[in-house]
Amino acid sequence: MSEKLKIAIQKKGRLSDDSLSLFKACGIKFKAGYGSLKASATNFDADFLFLRDDDIPGYVEDGIADIGIVGENVLEEKKAKVTIVKKLGFSKCRLSIAVPREITYSGIQQLDGQRIATSYPNILGKFLADNNIKANIHEISGSVEIAPSIGLAEAICDIVSTGSTLLSNGLKEVEKIYNSEAVLIASNKLSDTKQNLLNQLTFRVDSVQKAKNSKYILLNAPNDKVEQIVAMLPGMKSPTVLPLAESGWSSIHSVLVEDDFWKNIENIRKAGAQGILVVPIEKMIN
Repeated sequence: MSEKLKIAIQKKGRLSDDSLSLFKACGIKFKAGYGSLKASATNFDADFLFLRDDDIPGYVEDGIADIGIVGENVLEEKKAKVTIVKKLGFSKCRLSIAVPREITYSGIQQLDGQRIATSYPNILGKFLADNNIKANIHEISGSVEIAPSIGLAEAICDIVSTGSTLLSNGLKEVEKIYNSEAVLIASNKLSDTKQNLLNQLTFRVDSVQKAKNSKYILLNAPNDKVEQIVAMLPGMKSPTVLPLAESGWSSIHSVLVEDDFWKNIENIRKAGAQGILVVPIEKMIN
């Protein structure tokens, strides 16, 4: 029986949804029923383990899981001895300090001597030490936002995405201390077979990521404007130029970062481009 790559992902939440979407985009198929803790891919040598996010770094460090997707904040807090294979660009958030909205916040020195509730004592402790702040850190595992209203702490340190949770609990963000996104991590104990499977997986991930922010651009242009327009379309190598049935006109095709296209769109139109199409790309392989 061939070795399978054991992949740990969060069992529920935004990071879980984003991770599942990534594997789907990579063409890896598997079925997991509601509440399932394990599933096997049907077209790739991999098993998926659905775990609490806090447990993923330890499972990967111990080799129970070969790789995993986890937030940088969790990885930093747990200090697990694993390899960061790549940043994934999704599930972005920040770890911030927040205080009750009615408090006038004058600066970081105001935290000196205060009680701060958090699920991230290591990251918070380093931030406070780096800024010469001596505060009392209260480690709690959940519902951090309620701490000030029940008298447990004067401030909190927690993950912030949109800020709506803080707002609904009468809090305001005053210090951003750590930026986080999802990362792919790997055990330092991978066999050659599993390393090869990981290489295959990262190849697929790279193709999906490259395609995400790129677009396939098609437009028609007068032949005497082709050179001018091509100069505004910095594609992967060089745009493709094909003659149209109508004399004096050509079709220009290019792949480029979407932001670059929008920066030049008005100049492209003024140069005479017509029938401009912007098409999403599913995969992009160099």
